[in-house]
Amino acid sequence: MLQQTPVSRVLPRLDEWLTRWPTPAALAVASPADAVRAWQNLGYPRRALWLHSCAVTIVAEHNGEVPHDVDALLRLPGVGPYTARAIAVFAFRAHEPVVDTNIRRVIARAVHGESDQGPPSTARDLADMTALLPTPDVSPEFNAGMMELGAIVCTARNPSCDVCPLSDSCAWRADGYPVSDAPRRRPQAKYEGSDRQARGAVLKLLRESRGPLSHAELARAWPNGPQRDRAIMSLCDDGLIVATLDTFSLPD
Repeated sequence: MLQQTPVSRVLPRLDEWLTRWPTPAALAVASPADAVRAWQNLGYPRRALWLHSCAVTIVAEHNGEVPHDVDALLRLPGVGPYTARAIAVFAFRAHEPVVDTNIRRVIARAVHGESDQGPPSTARDLADMTALLPTPDVSPEFNAGMMELGAIVCTARNPSCDVCPLSDSCAWRADGYPVSDAPRRRPQAKYEGSDRQARGAVLKLLRESRGPLSHAELARAWPNGPQRDRAIMSLCDDGLIVATLDTFSLPD
């Protein structure tokens, strides 16, 4: 839920979600449409479908218990390397590296002397973090501490190097804070008026409807016809809405 979404928006939805579906088994018997409705306006709504599919798989293949090891977690729908390791480490105290954007930035600066972490590379990033892991009894805390260090101290802009516990051994600081010559990542396109906003408007109308809607009824969601139709087609491709000959609905 937290992917590119502020904590303040996530917490109310998380509380509602866990109250309604406290276990994978509880979520598995709900419909995908229920999951999409409960997701509301968090963004990236395919995650609601993935969570539902994960719950179904966990019940069918793991007796309703979330698997502990990374390989089994990676086989769950929609679970990638970061999520699998985060669950294994923070829920089950596995001795595994966890790598997010903040950790990659800390390693790029402290270990490699580079101001920018560059494009992600799962193998390289995991190898870097694995080399730093302490003993198994404290590796979850170490992973969490590295995340916090990157989020609060070793920030992308205006890092607080004077209070950083790694400052004395930081390669980037020792080299005089060289600036990366890598091309800057382009900022995300504006949300206002975008296809993403159109998708959200179409999905919102379907979430709030009592049943299937016709194409004419969906026209109320977004005034730009071609853009609205693109949104409908992409939502169908993602499995978030289901089209029949003359109606559209959330997945059953």
